[in-house]
Amino acid sequence: MKQTNIQKNTNTRDTSKKTKDQLIIDAGQKHFGATVCKSCGMIYTASNPEDEMQHVQHHHRFLEGIKYVGWKKERVVAEFWDGKIVLVLPHDPSFAIKKVEDVQELVDNELGFQQVVPKCPNKIKTFLFISDEKRVVGCLIAEPIKQAFRVLSEPTGPESPSSTECPRAWQCSDVPEPAVCGISRIWVFRLKRRKRIARRLVDTLRNCFMFGCFLSADEIAFSDPTPDDCRRLNRYQET
Repeated sequence: MKQTNIQKNTNTRDTSKKTKDQLIIDAGQKHFGATVCKSCGMIYTASNPEDEMQHVQHHHRFLEGIKYVGWKKERVVAEFWDGKIVLVLPHDPSFAIKKVEDVQELVDNELGFQQVVPKCPNKIKTFLFISDEKRVVGCLIAEPIKQAFRVLSEPTGPESPSSTECPRAWQCSDVPEPAVCGISRIWVFRLKRRKRIARRLVDTLRNCFMFGCFLSADEIAFSDPTPDDCRRLNRYQET
């Protein structure tokens, strides 16, 4: 009887311990937990039918959006060992504009931007970074502006929010400053980040935005930057 009680106590689950771990049933699946698609970059649960269905839909839509077949007389403004940058203007052929619209839709969905009609659609310049795999892995959309408002630096002190807290909204100055170029969107494909693609897009923009003029960093403004964007921009201006 003593041995039976010991065995029973061993198999009894201790319900007094509370855990927040997500449990997964082993039913012979090949993959457990979160999976990152190597093609579209989506993170999903391979053992979840609903996640798998959403991944299939996103995968097809994403690959169709970033696929680049090229066209005659494309405007190549920079070339690199791993790709090139193509400039698309509003008066370019319809198939080039359609590719920009497809890419912009993907970018807006990923960045959480609401698609709005620009103030000067005839002056927008779109820079696409094309990888050597014939895919659009970077995008920068800019337009001419006359003024911008500087983002104020965060307060320092014991009451200032730490880096681990939820990012708060940025506070801007109410005094306008002269600016030449406004960047509404800058995006890099998730699996191609940390390869200096965004930096090369901005450098190419500064060199090609105005004929015969290289823009300074103070002449460029970004719309609705995130806290991470501001930190990256500060590092960019320091180099």
